[in-house]
Amino acid sequence: MIARSQTSIRKEVYQRILELGTVSKAELMQEFALTSSSMTRLLDDLTAQEIIRVSGLGSSTGGRKPILFQTNPTYRYLLGLEISRIYSTLALYDMHLNLLASTRWKMDADMTPERLVERVGAEAEQFLAEHELKPERLLGIGIGSVGPLDREQGVIRQPEFFAASGWNEVPICELLEKRLGIPARLDNGSNTALLGENWALRGRSAQHLLYVHAGIGLRAAMMSEGRLIRGAADAEGAVGQMIIATDGPRFEGRGNHGAWEAFVSVRALEHRVRNQLKIGRPSLLTGRHPDDITFADLTEALDADDALVKEQFTEAAAYLGIGLANLINVLHPDNVVLGGPLIEAHPLVYETAVATALKNIARGRQYSPAFSLAELKENAVAAGAAFMLVQEWAV
Repeated sequence: MIARSQTSIRKEVYQRILELGTVSKAELMQEFALTSSSMTRLLDDLTAQEIIRVSGLGSSTGGRKPILFQTNPTYRYLLGLEISRIYSTLALYDMHLNLLASTRWKMDADMTPERLVERVGAEAEQFLAEHELKPERLLGIGIGSVGPLDREQGVIRQPEFFAASGWNEVPICELLEKRLGIPARLDNGSNTALLGENWALRGRSAQHLLYVHAGIGLRAAMMSEGRLIRGAADAEGAVGQMIIATDGPRFEGRGNHGAWEAFVSVRALEHRVRNQLKIGRPSLLTGRHPDDITFADLTEALDADDALVKEQFTEAAAYLGIGLANLINVLHPDNVVLGGPLIEAHPLVYETAVATALKNIARGRQYSPAFSLAELKENAVAAGAAFMLVQEWAV
């Protein structure tokens, strides 16, 4: 039995009910150092406030059937926002992270912070109108963004590769709180995606979870026994600077020579294919100006089985697997979840990356990590950002 402080017991009981789905008072009594009468009062109080609800009766073990409790998914609602370099996503969820509405827009040269905030405000108002919800039913808005960030202050610091200007030192939480009138919380997109994927994997004994996102850059997050692992600095994208080839290139004149992102990123892949086209390699893309080729063009060519593009995707996927093996050998996760535009582009990428990683990890008799694609796919960051609100909620 675990002893917990009285100030946190209410929140922890709620979180445990949420995690288990349905649970009896007797099952909760096995985990929390409360008397029977104290647990009854706590459950009665949460039920009276409609934070939890009675979901039915359990199986009898000889006496009366136990009452089962579950959290109330419609007690409040959650907004989740992803801010990335390619697109942003806003979604509305209930307290069980069921998706109710979502929208996505491109982060083009016109999408300044001010326009994004106004777009979020207008879309949120539309969500509420469609579902006949009053603003006070919202618990808040969670934001998963590319970094670097000042998470505590709610500020996006100095992100790279945004098409629009004005994205340095943006107090995004303050701006959204003013526009929406609800609390806002900020974290790195890889961390919020990991929270979302961990929720999606609940009940599958995932204790040590590694999430890797491959897109414009490389991002990673790690969770151990349900807790995000954080370092002394916000370094979400620093994993892309892991050196995997000491004699490798220094991509775009920045970062380390032979850094992981120089081999595995949307930008690196576009760069390599453009160079191959410029030297005359045959391709379905031949005839177009190489500098106009985009990642969307590459995925279309890959679907059409273009030999050059397939070669370049395969090479990037193999390097992705090498970097994954390095992370796995250090962190020893039991589950590795892969997401992002590069990984989702084609099954070839995921399959090659996993096969390469498995060849290069130190596997003992009792250790072999499981791999999976991100279940929440393009909604992982926004969903996890919304779920962050539930985790931080004082109940």
